[in-house]
Amino acid sequence: MPLTPPLPRGALLALAAAFLGWLFDGFEIGLFPLIARPALLSMLGPGGEGDIGLWMGRITAAFLLGAALGGVAFGWLGDRVGRVRAMSLSILCYSLFSGAAFLAADPWHLALFRFAAAIGMGGEWALGVALVMEVWPENHRPWLAGAIGAAANIGMALVGVVAQIWPVTPDSWRWMFLIGASPALLTFAIRLFVPESERWQHARDAATSLAASSPASPLRTILQPPLLRRTLVGIALTSVALIGTWGSVQWIPLWADQLTAGAAKGANATTQTISSLGATLGSLMAPILLGKVTRRFGYSVLCVLSLVACAILFRTQTAYGPPFLSFVFLTGLSTAAFYGWFPLYLPELFPTRVRATGQGLCFNAGRIVAAAGALTSGQLVAHYGGYPQMGAVITLVYLLGLGIIWLAPETQGQSLPD
Repeated sequence: MPLTPPLPRGALLALAAAFLGWLFDGFEIGLFPLIARPALLSMLGPGGEGDIGLWMGRITAAFLLGAALGGVAFGWLGDRVGRVRAMSLSILCYSLFSGAAFLAADPWHLALFRFAAAIGMGGEWALGVALVMEVWPENHRPWLAGAIGAAANIGMALVGVVAQIWPVTPDSWRWMFLIGASPALLTFAIRLFVPESERWQHARDAATSLAASSPASPLRTILQPPLLRRTLVGIALTSVALIGTWGSVQWIPLWADQLTAGAAKGANATTQTISSLGATLGSLMAPILLGKVTRRFGYSVLCVLSLVACAILFRTQTAYGPPFLSFVFLTGLSTAAFYGWFPLYLPELFPTRVRATGQGLCFNAGRIVAAAGALTSGQLVAHYGGYPQMGAVITLVYLLGLGIIWLAPETQGQSLPD
């Protein structure tokens, strides 16, 4: 049933809980690119500089694979037991394993803990999107999508701010993971105060009454006609954006460190903060400005902007300074705008009874493809001996997105399917 002003208290609590969950998701995502170089230097010891790119690729790939697994598993759980209960468990998962990374002694320990933490992080995104989009009125969806994308990038900016106040060095990187464990407290507030989605409850009751004639599980439902094509196209669209982000943009703080050779203290933290501020603005603006145009045109605009911004940054900048940071801001703005647009589009592809599963699979299966991209990025860094050459190659993926979007269903102006 459509909500009428004033908004119910439950809708505001759901948005607050999901926003904080996404914010800490962003903190978790932005954590490793910032501490990767000092952490790996402390573990690899003298002479380990040449292996940093390879381990960065491996650990990033492990994180993306964990997120993909978590998106599917927790999305399925959210369609089975409810958005709120599953979201609480996902936040608890990424909090505890992020804190456990404090104990890492070898690079493969970091890979293991990042994989486990990402399982919870990947699940929280799909569940939060489903919950908020189902309890708020349809006309609020564009700015809600922007808030979803912005929250994660605010969390990434927060990592940079914290690191600027307390610099991360090879001797002081572990405490950042303890901060990453703090969202565990949020789970108790969510379970106590946030109500379940009534729309999901109605869909569950209807599915229960039709169980004899419709026995398919949520995962099976989205992997067979008529939803199969939507699922595959959704995976392809998210893969393009995720490869661009995880295969190149997430490496920019390491590039800043390399450009300064450690001479400019906090260069990586400043770069992370600038990139995240641009990403926050892009995530907010994309669904609001593009919500009134067709979904195909909107996605195409984002691909073109990202392609141009990345080409300028990676192909023209050779020194750390104001011009470099300006283009980092524009690159963050354009490439992260996808993450404000996806919460607008992906819910429109699936009915309520399988929405969390469908979103979780689309967004997080894209991370499996991006994991391959991250491994390739590490190999390209080792091959070229630098980050900009790698970034210039990887970000050509946006050309692929310009073709894929025309295979996607057009849903602009339609209500969420029941």
